[in-house]
Amino acid sequence: MMTLMLYGDAMRTTVSIDDELLASAKELAARRGQTLGAVVEAALRRELASRAAVPSGPAVPLVRGGRGPRADLDLSSNRSLIAAMDEGVELDKRR
Repeated sequence: MMTLMLYGDAMRTTVSIDDELLASAKELAARRGQTLGAVVEAALRRELASRAAVPSGPAVPLVRGGRGPRADLDLSSNRSLIAAMDEGVELDKRR
């Protein structure tokens, strides 16, 4: 693990980066003719932008108008579900 000191326009920051990752970043910077700081900054901007685009969780559909289970059916209770299945009521009428 190596410590990398970055000097930007507004802030000087020290971060610890894996040796192999740092070597790869330095190699990329040399190939592109950029500073190491510019390569690290661009990578960090891409990472932060991609995280902002990802929703915080899966979308949960909101169902209205009688398409869900009956109001008196407790979906968290196995006993309630088994009792509903044993009622002898047709599947379409359980909704």
